[in-house]
Amino acid sequence: MKYFEDLEIGTITRSPRSYEVTREEVIEFAGKYDPQPFHLDDEAAKQTFFGRLSASGWHTAAMTMRLMVETFQAGEPQAGLGSPGIDELKWIKPVYPGDTLRTESELISKRRMKSRPDMGLTKSETRVFNQDDELVMSMIGNGLIRVRDPDAPVED
Repeated sequence: MKYFEDLEIGTITRSPRSYEVTREEVIEFAGKYDPQPFHLDDEAAKQTFFGRLSASGWHTAAMTMRLMVETFQAGEPQAGLGSPGIDELKWIKPVYPGDTLRTESELISKRRMKSRPDMGLTKSETRVFNQDDELVMSMIGNGLIRVRDPDAPVED
């Protein structure tokens, strides 16, 4: 089991597989959660910045979450406790049906929580790339992870 103390700033973790974006999934997701015409209709999409049917940014974030969870599951089990949120999310390039996405996450900071000495707070930058290695999305997210020794002193 990997605990807070085992995490090293600068570590980069890559998704073990990629995710193929399908037209059907783009339309299904948009129909349920982001029913804007350029996510639902080819002709409407042609008249926009996107030029063709594109995935919702929220769909891209959901596919990213899937890849991140699969990455966690493929690696050494972690004493993860969930996430208190995201600090930054950027949709950099449109994602289209037929694209294949992959992720890499870099641990950029970590600290023990003074209010909860049994937990650590991590901050990671996740970058999402398409099949041409173009950056399509980035986010900085926070994670909570169990501390191996909650009685150890919390450093400032």
